[in-house]
Amino acid sequence: MSLFRPAIDRLTGYVPGRQPTTGTRVVKLNTNENPYPPSPRALAALQTFEADELRRYPQPLADEFRTAAADTLAIDPSWILPGNGSDDLLTMLVRALTGPGRAVVYPTPTYVLYRTLAGIQDAPILEVPFNDRFDLPTDALASAGGALTFVANPNSPSGTVVEADTLATLADALDGLLVIDEAYVAFATHDAVQLVQQRQNVVVLRTLSKSHGLAGLRLGFAVAHPNVIAGLVKVKDSYNVDAVASRVGAAAIRDTSYTKTVIDRIITNRTKLAAALECLGCQVWPSQANFLFVRPPRGDAARVYRELETAGVLVRYFDDPQLRETLRISVGTDDDHVTLLRALNTIL
Repeated sequence: MSLFRPAIDRLTGYVPGRQPTTGTRVVKLNTNENPYPPSPRALAALQTFEADELRRYPQPLADEFRTAAADTLAIDPSWILPGNGSDDLLTMLVRALTGPGRAVVYPTPTYVLYRTLAGIQDAPILEVPFNDRFDLPTDALASAGGALTFVANPNSPSGTVVEADTLATLADALDGLLVIDEAYVAFATHDAVQLVQQRQNVVVLRTLSKSHGLAGLRLGFAVAHPNVIAGLVKVKDSYNVDAVASRVGAAAIRDTSYTKTVIDRIITNRTKLAAALECLGCQVWPSQANFLFVRPPRGDAARVYRELETAGVLVRYFDDPQLRETLRISVGTDDDHVTLLRALNTIL
C-alpha cells in the first residue's frame, strides 16, 4: 500500500538535463547555462559576508535583491517577488491558484515542469498543440478556461517568440492568470513587463540562470501587481532566498553593462552556430533564446544524441512524440562549437 497521495503515485517526475560529475571533461550544451562567468561585481560580492550574516536568517523577501531588480526595471519593489530560481515561483503559482477542478493550461511542446507541478496539485492539465511554426494558439488557450495559463516566451525547446500584442489579446480573453515565463527573454527583441502594469491578471517570470551566468545560485523573480504578489507571499517558503543569493544577485543584476556584453556575444555565437548547422543539412528554427532547436537531416535525433554523448558533447534530447526528431543545443563558446561541429560532421 502506497504512503503517497494517488496524484503523486501517478506522477512522472521532472527529469533535468544530465549533469556530469565533477572533473568530467565534456562540452556541455544540454541545459542552457551561460557559457561565460558571472559579473566580476557578483563574484566580489561573495567576499563581503560576515559570520553573523550567515548565522542569521535572511530577509524574508530578499530585500537587497528585490530592490536591485526593481531599480533595474524602474518599478516599485512591491511589484517584485524573488524566488529560489524561477522554478520556485512556478511552484508558488501552481500551489496558490490550482487544484482539483482548477486547470493548468499551456501550449505544447514547452517546458515540461508545468505538467509536473500541475500533477502534484492534482489539477486538470490542458495541453494545446503548437503548429509547426510555433504560432501561439490564442483562441484555444483562451477557451480552455484555465485558472493558470503558462506561455514560455521565448519558448523552450523551440526558441520562438510571441509578439506583445498577441499576449495582450490572450490576457484580455482569460478569466484566470496568465504567466509569461521569460527565462530566456534577455536574448530576445522584446519583453512583456509593460503588460504586467497594464493588466492585473499577468505575471512575468525572470531568472538569473541564463543571462547572468548564475544557474548554480538559484535565483529568479516574479513581476506582478502587488495584489498578486501578496497572494503568492502567503504560499512561499518562509526564507526561500538565502542571503548569499540575494547579495550576489543584486550585484549581478545591477551590472547591466557586463550583462549586455555577454548577451551580445551569445547572440552573435547563436547566429554563427545556426548557419553552421544548416550547412550540415540540419533544420534550425529561428531562435531568440540562448539555444537552438534542431532537426538532423534524417530526423534520427536519438542516434545523433547518443553518438554526440560518446564523443563528449552533451545536447538535450526529449523522448516525447512531438520532439523525437529534434535536439535542443545550447549556445556555447567558439571552442565548444568547434568540438560540436567536428563531432556532428563525423556523425552525419
